[in-house]
Amino acid sequence: MDTHIACRRVYDQPARSDGVRVLVDRVWPRGMRKEDAHLDEWLREVAPSTELRRWYGHDPERFAEFRRRYLAELRDQRHRELAQHLRSLARGQDLTLLTATRDLEHSQAAVLAEWLGARDRQGGSRPS
Repeated sequence: MDTHIACRRVYDQPARSDGVRVLVDRVWPRGMRKEDAHLDEWLREVAPSTELRRWYGHDPERFAEFRRRYLAELRDQRHRELAQHLRSLARGQDLTLLTATRDLEHSQAAVLAEWLGARDRQGGSRPS
């Protein structure tokens, strides 16, 4: 896949360069009307489990362990199927993973973008 994968906040104005816009949060963003989100899809199933999301609580000090646990979740068959779905959505165009999280660098969207990008660069393997 020759696609650029980016992460942005769902609250930001859409950009022409976004390509396919997919919300990857498990819960709908607070205060956002569905018609204002400008989404191509909401793929909540690819988000971290509720238990992991609650444990993490967006605490940057827990990010390394959150990343490790989320990557472990991404190894199951269902997540591999969802990743393939994301690739098919983005075929031939860019992909923007959207999240409500303020800290994009320490978000599940960043981990997911890394995971998708590494799988493409390494022929299907995942980061550890």
